[in-house]
Amino acid sequence: MSTPVARRTGRFDASFTLLLPLLLAAQPMATDSYLPALPAIAKELGSASTSLTLFVLAFGFAQLLCGPLADRFGRRPVLLAGLGCYVLAALGGALAGSVTLLAGWRALQGFSMAAILVCSRAAVRDLYPAHEGPHVMARGLTGLGVVGLTAPLLGAWLVQGAGWRWVMVAMAVYASVLFALCWRSFGETRKPPGEGESSAPRGSTRAVFASRSFRAWASLAAATWGGLFCFLLLSPMVYIGYLGWSPAWYGWIPAGGSLVYIFSTTMCRTLLRRYGPVRTVRLGASLSLAGALVQALGCWLMPLSAVPLLLGHAVYCLGHGIHQPCGQAGAVGDLPHLAGRAVSWSGFGMMMVAFCVGQAASHFVDADFSHGAWPMVVPMLLAGSVLVAIAFLWLPRLQHPKKETTP
Repeated sequence: MSTPVARRTGRFDASFTLLLPLLLAAQPMATDSYLPALPAIAKELGSASTSLTLFVLAFGFAQLLCGPLADRFGRRPVLLAGLGCYVLAALGGALAGSVTLLAGWRALQGFSMAAILVCSRAAVRDLYPAHEGPHVMARGLTGLGVVGLTAPLLGAWLVQGAGWRWVMVAMAVYASVLFALCWRSFGETRKPPGEGESSAPRGSTRAVFASRSFRAWASLAAATWGGLFCFLLLSPMVYIGYLGWSPAWYGWIPAGGSLVYIFSTTMCRTLLRRYGPVRTVRLGASLSLAGALVQALGCWLMPLSAVPLLLGHAVYCLGHGIHQPCGQAGAVGDLPHLAGRAVSWSGFGMMMVAFCVGQAASHFVDADFSHGAWPMVVPMLLAGSVLVAIAFLWLPRLQHPKKETTP
């Protein structure tokens, strides 16, 4: 099923099938292309990890605002506002003269990312029934993976050839093109409230957390993203600082992870048709834990070798490509009337888990890298263990609720 959301006003109108992966890919453009620039930013302005952390914080908290706004005023105006702010923030970051200003612009970019992601994910629930949600999200995340594959390579090439500021310019160009496409083609997807109904349902936040399905699937998405975020945050220090790789060579690592992610989201669609969401997620959880275990064994037995780190990361990404479409679609599946709020709380949980775990792990990274790659690996090992617990102990209970006993 391909549902167009275009307002047919011109010669070219992009369908939602095209727009969804491009909208989702605005996130790896803002993060993956930025990673190779972190060492260069640190040399010119000072520590750049704060700018990435503030991006994540703003992205997380802003979703709590953007979800209700999208439910009240519609997806289209909030989405277009987010894209416009994304362009402004990227250009501001390119011109920043201090790490404080850069962090401020990145915070605005995180805020705008929240509007983009909330509206695009809510539109999936607006246009498709719950059982099709994971398949649609898997297709969209496959497209995200394609952009994620090229983003770190582009970032590394721009850093070495022109400087880190051009990475921010590239983000602005991407968002400008996407703004033009959405202005022309993205029509409103939110169903208008019926006669006598309020556009902002009362008790909506309580209704979101009252859903057992929301709590389980949102926890799955948060756990897998928490592990991957620690890779995004700490891998430049591990590979460039600890192992001595160049930024250009490092760029191939997140790019390779994106290639695995593309394959995994494609595989996820086949697995969903054949086995259903719970059995599919069980396979993904096993892969996530196995990948983290490979990395941990490498840190223990071959601390100066990148091979087990790369192999383990690839296996973890296989599981991540299964968890994300299932978790994101599952969290909103039972709440079509509160899609914006459900998406926003799920996204907020993902970012808060990532922030807390990332902050804790970063405290173990010092200038001498005395702990090696362990600060990056331990959170992924923890995430894999949590994913296995959710997949094998929690999700099956949604399908088989405890029977009431009669005296």
